[in-house]
Amino acid sequence: MDTEQLLLTSLAMGDRVATEQIYNQHYPVVTKWIQNNGGAEPDAADIYQEAMVVLYEKSQDESFRLSCKIGTYLFAVSKHLWYKKIARQQKSPGLLPDSAGYDDNRDWAYEDDINAHKERELYYSQLNTALEQLGEPCRSLLKAFYHEDKSMQDIAISFGYTNPENAKTQKYKCLGRLRKIFYNAGVK
Repeated sequence: MDTEQLLLTSLAMGDRVATEQIYNQHYPVVTKWIQNNGGAEPDAADIYQEAMVVLYEKSQDESFRLSCKIGTYLFAVSKHLWYKKIARQQKSPGLLPDSAGYDDNRDWAYEDDINAHKERELYYSQLNTALEQLGEPCRSLLKAFYHEDKSMQDIAISFGYTNPENAKTQKYKCLGRLRKIFYNAGVK
């Protein structure tokens, strides 16, 4: 396995050292480019952070195969995010500078990744909203099971159910209520 693939695999596993190595290695290039294209250091930090999240999420997908260097991928995603930000600020893509690179098809290859990332963010935001509307004890029970990885036995004890089967039944009822809230909010 080459160094790039090893780094990507380590990133997918949440390895902090690999994450920091990737981040520190490619951050200066992206920062310099954004500053040369009308941005400031805080803009670069925000854009690069979002690009790192896109890369991390893609690394979680077993079918994802990086067809270029990690730095090239991060640069392309960052560049694309920067142009999107400029377009939003100017409210007209026609006002982008000639150097915007919209003719460079390689940059657009990452648009699907960015769109998938944004859709996932929206989905999780809506899910959190539905979870907040769910109320107690369902919210705490689902968090205990899905976020804290507690067993049904532990949940039964913590929540005062007579046995794990009753806790499991309550979990399914809570999930049903969560689904109803989630889908009634218009999420498909």
